[in-house]
Amino acid sequence: MIKLARVSTESIEKILQEAQQFADGKVSKIKGDVFAANLFFENSTRTKTSFEVAEKKLGLQVIDFEADKSSIAKGETMLDTIKTLEAIGVEVAVIRHSEKRYYDQLQDAKLSIVNAGDGVGSHPSQALLDALTIIQEFGKIEGLKIGIVGDVKHSRVANSGAGLFRRMGAKVYFSGPEFWFDEGMLVNGTYMQFDDLVKEVDVLMLLRIQHERHERTFNFKSEDYLKKFGLTKEREAKMKPGAIIMHPAPINRGVEIDSELVECERSRIFKQMQNGVFARMAILKFDLENKGFEFVDSQN
Repeated sequence: MIKLARVSTESIEKILQEAQQFADGKVSKIKGDVFAANLFFENSTRTKTSFEVAEKKLGLQVIDFEADKSSIAKGETMLDTIKTLEAIGVEVAVIRHSEKRYYDQLQDAKLSIVNAGDGVGSHPSQALLDALTIIQEFGKIEGLKIGIVGDVKHSRVANSGAGLFRRMGAKVYFSGPEFWFDEGMLVNGTYMQFDDLVKEVDVLMLLRIQHERHERTFNFKSEDYLKKFGLTKEREAKMKPGAIIMHPAPINRGVEIDSELVECERSRIFKQMQNGVFARMAILKFDLENKGFEFVDSQN
């Protein structure tokens, strides 16, 4: 899975349904020995770990691949690295890279490529796990108001999530510092002032400041950013009854969200992390079944 825009709505619904089945205890094991490699050229905790757990739950053999110690450090192209893995017998490669659309150079690859994040481009598995979390809460996405707040311009989470949520019938709103708002995002949502947005939305998704993607440094004081653009306890008190707080993490406590709200009753932040395993299991199974692999399903 490279981009959600390339996946039919019917297939997305199938993936989400299967992810929920995994959350409910379904067990699925691949037939035969199938090898997976996780190529992470950016630091990651949740995505990398949850993909590895998902792979092992599905019965895949996980190759220990350390990107910074691979032959890419010697000048090998990513395509040649992928072709090497193919030759060795790897069937699926999960890749995260700082380059937007890194996958364009891998069009000749025969193994399954799963995009775990490409620069400021897209993050399909995060969008799907977020959708799963919202559906678990509300039973649907259609008709909901979803606010995405923070460093929207540099966030692949915002790109993938906003597109998917609108596609599934939600109204999407953005907020945060206006100089971090890309007008191209208007295709998928509407900009609102944060204090107005907080009162309107059913789902409030906060984003961290993507310092590593900025062309220049922003020296915000944590307390100043929280006061102007973060979710304070005063703003949380104005949220609608039943509205929930989400965050793709890592979280900067006391910056985009008051530390006390991370584990509050509205928060679904750690639920998102839990759902990451189930969503990524469903994605991997979907991709591998499309390549002709078979799975044996059972229920715990």
